[in-house]
Amino acid sequence: MAALPELAVQILDQARQHGRVTIGEMIRVTGASRNTLKEHFRRLLEQGHLVRRGRGKGTWYTLP
Repeated sequence: MAALPELAVQILDQARQHGRVTIGEMIRVTGASRNTLKEHFRRLLEQGHLVRRGRGKGTWYTLP
C-alpha cells in the first residue's frame, strides 16, 4: 500500500474501519475537493481496491 497516494490510503482506511465509504463522507473527513476524490476513487476501482455499490447519490464503496 506504500505506492498509493496518502488520500487513497485514507479512503481505504475509512472503508476498512466503517465497512463502506462515500465520496461525501471523505470530503468531510479530508477536506479534499469532490473532483480530486472522484479521481482517487476511480483509480482505486480500476486497481481492484474498492467495489462500487448503488448508483447516483446513493453510491457507496466497499472493500472487495
